[in-house]
Parts: sequence; structure tokens; C-alpha cells
Amino acid sequence: MTKTAWVFPGQGSQIVGMGVDLLETAIAQERYQQAEEILGWSILDCCKGELEILSKTLYTQPCLYVISAILADLLHEKGQRPAVMAGHSLGEYAALYAAGSIDFRAGLKLVQRRAELMDEASGGKMVAVMGFDRSALDAAISTLPDVVLANDNHADQIVISGSPTAVDALLTSVKVKRTVPLKVSGAFHSPLMAQAAHEFGAVLQSVLFQDAQVPVIANVEPTPAADAATLQERLMQQMTGPVRWREICFALQAMGIEEVIEVGPGKVLTGLVKRTAPGIKLTQMGTLANVMAYTSTVYTQV
Repeated sequence: MTKTAWVFPGQGSQIVGMGVDLLETAIAQERYQQAEEILGWSILDCCKGELEILSKTLYTQPCLYVISAILADLLHEKGQRPAVMAGHSLGEYAALYAAGSIDFRAGLKLVQRRAELMDEASGGKMVAVMGFDRSALDAAISTLPDVVLANDNHADQIVISGSPTAVDALLTSVKVKRTVPLKVSGAFHSPLMAQAAHEFGAVLQSVLFQDAQVPVIANVEPTPAADAATLQERLMQQMTGPVRWREICFALQAMGIEEVIEVGPGKVLTGLVKRTAPGIKLTQMGTLANVMAYTSTVYTQV
């Protein structure tokens, strides 16, 4: 039997129309209704609307969480079970839900509050950087205050985060091939999010975590864990800590993972796995058709 890993995408993977096809299933109908009761707005209406609205943090994060959760539910319903799970930033919440560590409602409430706090953040800047000398960049970061490596995606692509002054100073001191400023107002995954993390921590502490049924590799500590307290603590650190995705890819490789399934819209994560851990089979699971083909099951419309 193929040893698989499920990975869940984060903000940036959203596309207009995502999740609409899932409405053919009873599972999705129930989840969308639950989500509307919690959020006060419709996931489906948002996903069918304008990209500009869908791409706002307040809406993007709940939409991606709910859709990824539904896709995981559908896979579980057909007896699919991975050896390990991981998620990129926001995706870690969907991974924890799919692994059985948090329930759907609790996870969505956490994502909703996280999105609110991140949307309210200000005074920060994040820039994706491609093509650079890693040692020179690491050295420059170590000498500058208020700027950190926020996302270590693969050897040739990272995201830096910090105060605008510090980020600009870093980019003028290190030679890079390309930079892409991210459309965010806060310095996510950096110590500058400490106040937001403190506020979020009180909410997170109120949620009951269970031991995961499948190990989860966290962003801030890329080793598999299933203990409830460990998973909760690692999630607590995520808002100010880095996304160590490159190391997660190495961990999957070291575990002997043969197939990585991206459970959610897009193929960003499988693309990163391909660059870092070549040889692993890559599968996208972003639509009902993907699930049907993978499980050789035709869902009865309801």
C-alpha cells in the first residue's frame, strides 16, 4: 500500500469558484451550513464572487479551511488514511482537523479569529524572494533587527517579514533575482505579531485538543507529533514563528513518503515538494472530480 502524506494549502491558493462543485455531496452541504452559522456569511457566495473580495484575509482563510476540511472528509468517507499530515501556515488548521485533533467548528472559530487579527495587523511588510545566495541572505538577516525569514519554502524561494524599513534595508544589502511584495499589512510569522499572538493565545487555550489519529508535522517544528499538548503548543507558536516548509519536505522524504496529496485548491505545495524532494508522486485533490477519480467512487447527488 502506498505511503501517503496529505498537505493542506494556505492563503494564496484561493481561486474563484473553488468548492462550488462539492455542494453535490451531503458532507459539504452540512459543513457549509455549519460554517454560515458560525461566520454569519456564506462560504459559497464568497467563493462565487469577486476575487478581490475572496482574497481578503477575513474571507480567504475561512473559505480555504472549510473547503480543505470537506475534501478531507470526503477522502475519509471512502477509507483513505495517510501516514502523516502537514499544512502551510493556515493549512495547519485543516491538517489538525483532518487528523482528529480539533473538531470542525472549533477549528473554524480559531481560523475566523486568526483571520480577524491578521486583517487588523498593520505596520509590517512581507516580500517573496527568489534567486539568492542563501548564506549571504542568512547573514544579512542575522545583523538586521525587525526582519526575519518567515517562510522557508524551498532552496530558491523564501518570504521575509518585518518592518518596512528593515525589509527594504535587507533587500538593498543582498543580491536577489526577483522580489514580489505580498498584499498584506502585517509582518506575519514574525515577532512583530506578538501582540496578535497573545490575543489569539487566549482563544486557542480555550479549545480542547485531542491526540491526533494521524501524526501532524507543524510549521514551527517539522517533526511528526500526535500528542494533543504538543500540537496545541506548536500551533500557539505559529503566528510569530516561521513556516519551515522546506524542512517539512525533507521530513516527508525521510519518512519514506511515496505520494503527497494536496488536499485543497491549487498545486502550490506539491510544486514545492517537487523542487525539494523529487521522486515523490504528487496528486492534487482540489475538486469533487479529483476525489471521485482517486477513490473510484461516484457520489450520489442529493
